[in-house]
Amino acid sequence: MSAKPRYRLIVFDWDGTLMDSIATIVACATEAARDVGAHDEGTPARSRQAIGLGLDDTARHILPGASDEVRAAWVERYRHHWFAGYRDRPICFDGVGELLEALQAEGYWLAVATGKSRKGLDRDLEVTGHGKFFLATRTVNEALSKPHPQMLLDILDELGIDKSEALMVGDTTYDLDMAKNAGVAAVAVLTGSHDRDTLLASRPVACLAAATELPAWLASQTS
Repeated sequence: MSAKPRYRLIVFDWDGTLMDSIATIVACATEAARDVGAHDEGTPARSRQAIGLGLDDTARHILPGASDEVRAAWVERYRHHWFAGYRDRPICFDGVGELLEALQAEGYWLAVATGKSRKGLDRDLEVTGHGKFFLATRTVNEALSKPHPQMLLDILDELGIDKSEALMVGDTTYDLDMAKNAGVAAVAVLTGSHDRDTLLASRPVACLAAATELPAWLASQTS
C-alpha cells in the first residue's frame, strides 16, 4: 500500500451489503406472516424495513400489534420456510469475491457483523467460499441485536483494533446506528432495504451505490 490507510479494519454487514438476499428474506417473512394469520401487519414493505435485525426484533417490528405467542410462531415459521426453501440460495452481489480479495491484498483486515444466525452465516460463508477473508465474525447469536454496539465492540476487542481504525459498511440504519453507538465510522450502501434519504439521516461518512465502490472511496481517504 503506497499511502497510509485511514482505516485498518473493515467490518461488513452481510445480507443486503455483500449477499443479494433481500428478496428471499422478504418472501420468507411474508409467508411466515401469512402462516400465523398476520398478513395485514406482516407486509413485504414492513418486512423489508426490518432486514438487519435479529429474528425476535424483526417479529416485534413487523408485527407490532401481535401477541408474544403469535410473534414466537412467526419466528418458527420463518425458520421453517428459510430452511425448507431459501437457505440453499446464497448469492453474493456481482464483484464481491473480487472486492474482498482486493481489500485483503491491500492489507485491510476484514470482519462481518450481522443480524443473521451463526448457523446461517457459517453456511453462507462455506457455500460462497468467502469465509477465508474474514478474521472475525459476529452474529445475533453471540451479541445483542443491532443497533446495539456489542457486535462491533466485541470484534474490536478480539482483534485489538481501536475504534478510530475501524469502518462499518452496511445497507441499513441499524448498521449505521450500531457503528455510531460504538464510536465507529460507517459507510452506507444502496443495495439493501433502506433508501438513500433514510440512510443519510444516520449520517454515514459516505453513501455508495454498492460495496464494490469501496476500494475507490478508500483510496481517496488515505493520507
